[in-house]
Amino acid sequence: MNEDPARLLAARETELEAELAELTRLPGELGSISFGKRVGEGTSMAVDRLAAVSAQEHLLAMLDEVRRAQQRVRTGTYGTCEVCGEPIPEARLEARPWATRCVAHS
Repeated sequence: MNEDPARLLAARETELEAELAELTRLPGELGSISFGKRVGEGTSMAVDRLAAVSAQEHLLAMLDEVRRAQQRVRTGTYGTCEVCGEPIPEARLEARPWATRCVAHS
């Protein structure tokens, strides 16, 4: 891996934290949500909120992965699979610097 993993992981952590902050900021006027027989603004708002919850869960999971990889950099175990102990292929780490498992165990 040509680039410093600690720097890449720190940058990704910052990006994820910014995305989470944007996703969880309080919206402007919420309006009232009402559900009727027709799909209206209330239904649309509810669907948007459900999608935001799903996106937030995904971002939090990825942030956890990034932080686990950062811990592995600090302990000197970065680049080895946390399950089998074999080296994680260089191409996988380039595509996903926060990978803590080889492809077989991901």
